[in-house]
Amino acid sequence: MAWKKIAEKNTINLNNGKEFDINGKKIAIFNQDGYHAMDAICVHQDSSIATGKLDGDIVECPSHFWHYNIKTGELQDYLKGVKLQTYPVEERNDGIYIDLE
Repeated sequence: MAWKKIAEKNTINLNNGKEFDINGKKIAIFNQDGYHAMDAICVHQDSSIATGKLDGDIVECPSHFWHYNIKTGELQDYLKGVKLQTYPVEERNDGIYIDLE
C-alpha cells in the first residue's frame, strides 16, 4: 500500500464531496459517515461528481443526474454493471490519506 496525504482534517465538509487531482488522476472524496474515495469523473459525459448532491450513500452527478454509491462506486440507474473505481481512505491525526495502489 502507498498511502498519500491529500488534505488536512476538516477540509471536506460533512455531507459533501471535494475533487482532488492526485498524480494526474481526478478523485472525489466524500465526507458521509466517514470518508469515501472514488474516481471523480462520471462515465456519462466526463463531468465531475465531486460536487453532486449526497443522499445517504448515493451521490447524484450534477450534470445529468446519474447516481453512484460512494462506498462501492456502482451506478444505481440506467446501465447495469457500470462502476467507478473506489479507493481506501483514512482519517489520521495529521490529515486525510488515500491509497491509490
